[in-house]
Amino acid sequence: MVDFIAAMIATIITIPIFAILIVYWVTRWITHSKKKSFHLSVDISTLFFITAVHYLIIAIWGQSFLWIILLLLIVIASVFVFLQWKMNNEIIFKKVWKGFWRFNFLVFSFGYFTLIIYGLFKRLTDL
Repeated sequence: MVDFIAAMIATIITIPIFAILIVYWVTRWITHSKKKSFHLSVDISTLFFITAVHYLIIAIWGQSFLWIILLLLIVIASVFVFLQWKMNNEIIFKKVWKGFWRFNFLVFSFGYFTLIIYGLFKRLTDL
């Protein structure tokens, strides 16, 4: 049973699309709302996409660039705080967090698919 749980976690981290699907199905079954289920699955799977990008970078280049990922997250958060302040003259952290987190989903899911394609291409050309 422990091996099964470890394999599930490793699969979800390696292929975060499974995280989106699993969370969507579970929340859809519980809430019966497509919109709420989709948003919750995107919010939860963002963390898996960030982790997957980190491990893909390690697999492709053999070293960790976690500090660059963390720096990118800080820069994106700073931009969202600045834009919120500039547009509303106040900072509503709930809106900032929601925009920041969903934007990170877009950035890291794009990065994930880009790294998958690059990694496959690199492995095929190395043969």
